[in-house]
Amino acid sequence: MSHHAPTSRPKPPPPGSEEASSILNLGEFQNVDTLTLSEASLVINALVTKRKMDRKNINETEMLTQTLNYLDAFSRFRQKENVEAVERLLSAHKQLAKFERAQIGSLCCETAEEAKTLIPSLQDKISDDDLQILLDEISKLQSR
Repeated sequence: MSHHAPTSRPKPPPPGSEEASSILNLGEFQNVDTLTLSEASLVINALVTKRKMDRKNINETEMLTQTLNYLDAFSRFRQKENVEAVERLLSAHKQLAKFERAQIGSLCCETAEEAKTLIPSLQDKISDDDLQILLDEISKLQSR
């Protein structure tokens, strides 16, 4: 067994102090409007469609294609009406940060416990019962 010193330095943490833990610390992104994956899909697809109709160069890059594929795979709501209904449900919970609301709308957790595990900053902001009611309402829109 070799006892040589490591040949490389440990990788420094990335710059910035952004963190989505029990205390939400998103740095400069703290109060920025956020979108669920379904909202992002609607926006990007509408923009691509408009540019095609206007016969503008869409410049379909590999990045755009990969983004659209990702959003297609992970967007939980396909119909615009359902995306808007989810946004209305989430917006009613002003005690939640915009980031938290977007995560709830993207992850579509089945239980309050699951949501609070995946989004730890929800812990002291909403009761399990209220969160479960919200998740159940969102779930109803998913199956339409």
